[in-house]
Amino acid sequence: MTKADLVKNISDKTGMDKSDVQMIVEKFMNEVKNSLKNNENVYIRGFGSFIVKTRAEKTGRNISKNVAVVIPAHNIPAFKPSKTFVNSVKQNVPIV
Repeated sequence: MTKADLVKNISDKTGMDKSDVQMIVEKFMNEVKNSLKNNENVYIRGFGSFIVKTRAEKTGRNISKNVAVVIPAHNIPAFKPSKTFVNSVKQNVPIV
């Protein structure tokens, strides 16, 4: 599902104008991004958490030049789904 599909589905289900829904979705994503940039986690009960994870410094290799490269510690955004979200997805996955 793309952002456009998400906007269309919400618009169809709520009766709101697509442009209004588009603006709300964009503002939501901007708020999440800005919070994570400021090292603030975002918790949405029943859905999950957008969190900032810190990756430790490590040594990597540039295989084309056969040289060790130090990758410095850095922060990355991550999403951790809530237990109810995980359980609802598990129930809908067919067993093969």
